[in-house]
Amino acid sequence: MATGTPIYILALAGVSMVLILTGAFSSVRASRVGGRVGQRLNRYTGTRVSKRASLVALPKSDALADRLEKVVTRRSFAQSIKSSLQQADLKLRVSEYLVLWFVSTGLGAVLSWFIFRQSIVFAFGGLVAGFLLPRYLVRFWALRRLRNYNNQLGDTLNLWVNVLRSGYSVLQAMETIAAESAPPVSTEFERVVQEVRLGLKLEEALANLLMRVPSDDMDLVVTAVNIQREVGGNLAEVLATISHTIRERIRIKGEIAVLTAQATISGMIISLLPIALTLFLRASNPEYINELFYRESPWVFPGVIPCGWLVVAFGLLLIFTGYLAMRKIADIEI
Repeated sequence: MATGTPIYILALAGVSMVLILTGAFSSVRASRVGGRVGQRLNRYTGTRVSKRASLVALPKSDALADRLEKVVTRRSFAQSIKSSLQQADLKLRVSEYLVLWFVSTGLGAVLSWFIFRQSIVFAFGGLVAGFLLPRYLVRFWALRRLRNYNNQLGDTLNLWVNVLRSGYSVLQAMETIAAESAPPVSTEFERVVQEVRLGLKLEEALANLLMRVPSDDMDLVVTAVNIQREVGGNLAEVLATISHTIRERIRIKGEIAVLTAQATISGMIISLLPIALTLFLRASNPEYINELFYRESPWVFPGVIPCGWLVVAFGLLLIFTGYLAMRKIADIEI
């Protein structure tokens, strides 16, 4: 490899750090000049009431983060990223997330380059890992938050039913849930109450709740509330029935998780074992394992792709396929 390549990689890392520091400084400056009001309104209103929120006179800021956010939010992919951040309950702008994504990609390549003794193959692998890491973490936090929400939903519905039977309205019952329950249920119901106080209809506030928490069980609850508001009926009895169904589903899921735990753990161990063994051999006996990564004969395509690279790519493909197969076997839907 050319001697100038490390300079380019270091330049990429330097630019990444400058961008993230500039974004952080601009965000702090924006918050000092009045950006907190806009952030609080956006937290409670979301995208559905952007026109109403725009009626509120907010202080203007010339911060770089604000200008970058305006440019990014015009893109088609921005809404998907914003929805993912809301589901994970991360207090990040889309532009800040993209800067962190860029920095993670650059640092992954740089660290892999120096840790694995300037190997272009491992540098590319680190670049791919750094590129995928932010998205994986956001998805992990979103799924964990959704799982915690679903686990609390049965008790939440019981509280909701008891409050309705005591004579309270639907909105008053939600206020009680926000005050008495634990996060993330209390946080989401508090947002619903705040959105209604800001002028949204209850149906719109519940639709925003489903955007932040895409739960099938919560979808049943929202549908029941909307139908009751349209045609009437005993909402307490309907919610009691849904609560019983959710509790039984959670119990069955727990039993299935216990029965399939061995297959899940086995899939993870089998998938990570070849990678761990490769890294161990790379650290203990680099000349032995480096034969797979040298760009030399024998060739698959002369002068382009050596056989070692094909072996590594085929091995990674088999590992990934095996991991997906093990997960599919252990994934039983109810």
